[in-house]
Amino acid sequence: MAFARPLLRRPLSGQLLGRRGVCAGAMAPPRRFVLELPDCTLAHFALGADDPGDADASDPRLAALLGPPERSYSLCVPVTPDAGCGARVRAARLHQRLLHQLRRGPFQRCQLLRLLCYCPGGQAGAQQGFLLRDPLDGPDTRQALLELLGACQEAPRPHLGEFEADPRGQLWQRLWEVQDGRRLQVGCAQVVPAPEPPLHPVVPDLPSSVVFPDREAARAVLEECTSFIPEARAVLDLVDQCPKQVQKGKCQVVAIEGLDATGKTTVTQSVADSLKAVLLKSPPSCIGQWRKIFDDEPTIIRRAFYSLGNYIVASEIAKESAKSPVIVDRYWHSTATYAIATEVSGGLQHLPPAHHPVYQWPEDLLKPDLILLLTVSPEERLQRLQGRGMEKTREEAELEANSVFRQKVEMSYQRMENPGCHVVDASPCREKVLQTVLSLIQNSFNEL
Repeated sequence: MAFARPLLRRPLSGQLLGRRGVCAGAMAPPRRFVLELPDCTLAHFALGADDPGDADASDPRLAALLGPPERSYSLCVPVTPDAGCGARVRAARLHQRLLHQLRRGPFQRCQLLRLLCYCPGGQAGAQQGFLLRDPLDGPDTRQALLELLGACQEAPRPHLGEFEADPRGQLWQRLWEVQDGRRLQVGCAQVVPAPEPPLHPVVPDLPSSVVFPDREAARAVLEECTSFIPEARAVLDLVDQCPKQVQKGKCQVVAIEGLDATGKTTVTQSVADSLKAVLLKSPPSCIGQWRKIFDDEPTIIRRAFYSLGNYIVASEIAKESAKSPVIVDRYWHSTATYAIATEVSGGLQHLPPAHHPVYQWPEDLLKPDLILLLTVSPEERLQRLQGRGMEKTREEAELEANSVFRQKVEMSYQRMENPGCHVVDASPCREKVLQTVLSLIQNSFNEL
């Protein structure tokens, strides 16, 4: 492949930037980026500012992460705000493939950070990506990135940005693409700090990517996966056998939620035995055999699988609650909380605010009468996990290793509404926890 213009191995020259139009003339419309730092704070910066010369504000974190003496690159997977379900699935798969490749070869010495590209104004269509920081500014890293870019022949094609500083210390980004087999510079823009938006930029995309508002939205995602995940068709066939509108029977339905190692499995079984209730799980056993397959897929596919599992369970709840009480081990709240905590970068303060629509129960999904959330202290939970010796999913491992992620999951649980969660301290002995749960269930039954 040939270059339309060579990549610079030195800082941008004063002559090149002496006339703004030379570099800025090819600017794309204003774009913004949010970078998740190792301490879970977020740094926002913009490209294509109307007048970069007037940007007096500075963020020393940007100079430290994007400027010399190291070399930084951005790699983003484009997706338009009006992209269909198929385009979002392809973008998610490419993003995951890039992540695996950026952990190999010359990239292993580089710092890899989570990057999100978005348009200001709260629009949907945020683009997932990475910031790669090469401590050696080695030519092998640049060459490997260009080869990676050239190997992406099918849409969506990732955008590669390279950050450089001019003699005045101002940061610029050159944007590269592959067009007709040639690597071309398609943009150049100054990097300036940007204000933090009122809402995390990924939140407008949640209903179309991970927290699906209804059955059909989740179904559309798996429909796009049948060509490369044969089990997706089997899941869809099972979903299609379930009525779209089901009603709860005359008996009580209780969902029990909680992080792993909070005693949820033990409590659900004990409660079911005490009430002579039917015990159901989400995902249900009919698709649970494929859980490992979908856990290895991108978030949009993984969450569609778990969402549809809830609708299959809802059909079972409707049938069983006509003749006996039903206890459900996890339900929609688990699906939504893990999705929100995974997709929203940064700390607790960046979660959607309380009462946001993303926390609302789907209108077409059967509701339980009561939802209980079991909690224990982080120290006790870790002690219980160490004694289990069970294989962990990706998210379970993240819960154990990342306290911020765990806190985001717990906070999201507590913000769920219509219905919300009743928090139960599961630290005491098993008998006391069981008594507390049974008392809450009896009180809820009396209120019906």
